Amino acid sequence: MAKSKFLLILFCLFTAFGFAQKPEGKEVKVTGSVIDEETKQPLEYATIAFFSKLQNKIITGGITDTKGNFSIPVLTGIYDITIEYISFKTITIPNKNILKNENLGRFSLEINAESLDEIEIIAERTTVEIRLDKKIYNVGKDLTVSGGNVSDVLDNVPSVSVDAEGNVALRGNDNVRILINGKPSGLVGLNSTEALRQLPAEAIEKVEVITSPSARYEAEGTAGILNIILRRSKLLGLNGSITANVADPDAAGISGNINYRTGNVNIFNTSSYRYDETVGRWYNDVLYFNNNVPNLDEKRDWTNIRKGITTNTGIEWYINDSASITSSVVYRDNNSENNSINKLVQFNKINNTTSESERRDPEIQEDKTIQYAFNFTKNFEASDHKLSFDFQYEDSNQDQNSLITINGLESEKVSTLEDQQNILLQSDYVLPIGEKSQIELGYRGDFNTRATDFRVDILNLDTQKFEINNNLTNLFNFKQYITAIYAQFGSKIDKFSYLLGLRYENTRITLDQPTTGDFSKKIIDGLFPTVNLNYEISDSQSFTLGYNRRTRRPRGFMLNPFPSRSSITNVFQGNPDLNPTFSGTFELGYLNKLEKLTISSSIYYSQSKDIMTFVSRRTNESVIVNGEEFPVIERGPVNLGKDKRYGFELNLNYNPTRKWRINSDLNIFKFERNGSFNGVDLSANNLTWTARLTNKLTLPYNIDWQTNINYRGPSQDAQNSRKGVLSTNLALSKDLFKEKASIAFNIRDLFNSAFYSNDITAETFTAYQEIQFRGGRTFNLAFTYRFNQKKKRERQGGFEGGGMDM
Repeated sequence: MAKSKFLLILFCLFTAFGFAQKPEGKEVKVTGSVIDEETKQPLEYATIAFFSKLQNKIITGGITDTKGNFSIPVLTGIYDITIEYISFKTITIPNKNILKNENLGRFSLEINAESLDEIEIIAERTTVEIRLDKKIYNVGKDLTVSGGNVSDVLDNVPSVSVDAEGNVALRGNDNVRILINGKPSGLVGLNSTEALRQLPAEAIEKVEVITSPSARYEAEGTAGILNIILRRSKLLGLNGSITANVADPDAAGISGNINYRTGNVNIFNTSSYRYDETVGRWYNDVLYFNNNVPNLDEKRDWTNIRKGITTNTGIEWYINDSASITSSVVYRDNNSENNSINKLVQFNKINNTTSESERRDPEIQEDKTIQYAFNFTKNFEASDHKLSFDFQYEDSNQDQNSLITINGLESEKVSTLEDQQNILLQSDYVLPIGEKSQIELGYRGDFNTRATDFRVDILNLDTQKFEINNNLTNLFNFKQYITAIYAQFGSKIDKFSYLLGLRYENTRITLDQPTTGDFSKKIIDGLFPTVNLNYEISDSQSFTLGYNRRTRRPRGFMLNPFPSRSSITNVFQGNPDLNPTFSGTFELGYLNKLEKLTISSSIYYSQSKDIMTFVSRRTNESVIVNGEEFPVIERGPVNLGKDKRYGFELNLNYNPTRKWRINSDLNIFKFERNGSFNGVDLSANNLTWTARLTNKLTLPYNIDWQTNINYRGPSQDAQNSRKGVLSTNLALSKDLFKEKASIAFNIRDLFNSAFYSNDITAETFTAYQEIQFRGGRTFNLAFTYRFNQKKKRERQGGFEGGGMDM
């Protein structure tokens, strides 16, 4: 708490200091108007800027209103005044001495024919942009996620899939690192799956898919990186937008972003409140090979009510033309109520009898996160010569409490209290060498501490009082300190460019179990080389070749040796001896931009060792249900052996006309796994694929119609045989009030087909499972209103995550 107060005071001091830096002078008002020279119509959102040569920066500015008029307060002084509008030629009034209130008159702007085509590309930007080193998914262009959340967004991103439990995978690999504005963020919180469902889609500008990260990025994530870029306007003056949505099943939300920029200060805020009520189902049919053990038919239905507020507030202070400070605070306060009913039907194979039991598990969860962030960036005179420093402090708390009822009797109290602190220190330095080379050096320290207090109280039938169960109750303290340094060098020789890097990471892990007295430490060192090569055949065709070595570290819950129960017959137990996975990946890519078609394809190969996977096994423990004895099935992580992955990916963007756009993504991959556990061969050989098709068409009356079709092919490993999943989303959208507002209607899972099914084969049993988290088809209606913005005129700003562009 003392740290939080200290950081909050620092933030306030930076904010106050930023506002205090105002040049002396008398404030006067400058007015005027801007029109289109050809049509003589007023130009709304034209930008007027006042540049001071004395201070070598823009002091203030503003935009025109619906009638093309502007009225801007400015301190007396000498300025270069610019009047500009997208696709029009800029007018500059040099050395204008402003001494009093003054009307500058009417300005007539001419069309700039040379930039017109370029601006049309910006105005009609596609949903998916394909770059040589990454794919960029522009959220604002996807109608099907309007009123949705980040999980909905990621499920539409090329190469990305989201399963029934909300777990994110990239090219079929679920070890993907999710960053926000290039860094880990409190917006993700302790439980990334739940946090992503609470963050609104409207808060996101775009998502970058990086499958061959350079040494600048942390080595975590063997599949690659998803970098979520939040919206932040760079327009002068006050501007923003607000979105409200309602949905069936019951859901509603409101979100907004606001930005105020004047002179050298930019203040921004994005806030949202969401209420979401979803139903889900889980089915588990277990057949034991031993006839003395009854078969189990287990069904779980639940209603999950989530609600919460998320806000991100910050200030940018442009100290001068070459330096800036950004300070921000993120706060999340979410809670959820999960009411689940678990029905267990058992079949005795010897006497052909059945019996039933019912377990109710109402769970209340509270999740709070606060994050303070500070960034300093210094740009030197030479192009791309830059020094940056980042500091983040994050404190997250998550409390879960449930009272379990079995056959109408309150039998158990279960509580899980988690507290996590994370400190991030990072500095990056980029130095150009000549015109076509640069070297980059950096440091990163990531210090994570997490405490988990798990308590189980069981009803004593004799005393009718709850008593703590010491066999299940435990306290688990987890620390992970990662220190990293890196260096990379890039250069371009004619049509050939390269970026070579090396990263060193030292990981120190501490596992402390005060309940049992167990204590252990691990120190892991790793070198992570990266190679990215690019050859330009022409302006429209390029080849890339990349290699990177990355890792997957076990998360805290995967190391916790105490079991946690989803039902009395199924438990999850961590493995404190779990080792990290190391992976090396090669990727060959090709990009070709034709007149109406963009083709991007890649072939990739990955080899990993000490694979972490989850296995199910029968334990020596058993429980009594309705007089029958049942074995307890335990599921947990183990290091299995080696994985090899081969894959081919093809992305096509086709634009037959300006009103019709088609995006498609196909990923075919095969993985081979060699390994065994407890003498059981768990090797696997599997070929599967995913496909995605997005069709967007502008109908008469400027109504946009979009259809998304996603298919995730069947897959297999040693114990699991998962069936394919097909989902279809449909959306319609219409701009209103001269593009100041939009209304969108979308249907997710149109045919109610997005449920996951799996056949499990273990040494002593087989099982069939079905799971559906959304509860089927959903309808959503969203309305967005923008003030001092235009849908197709604003150019968004944001953090790109750094690194040398290919």
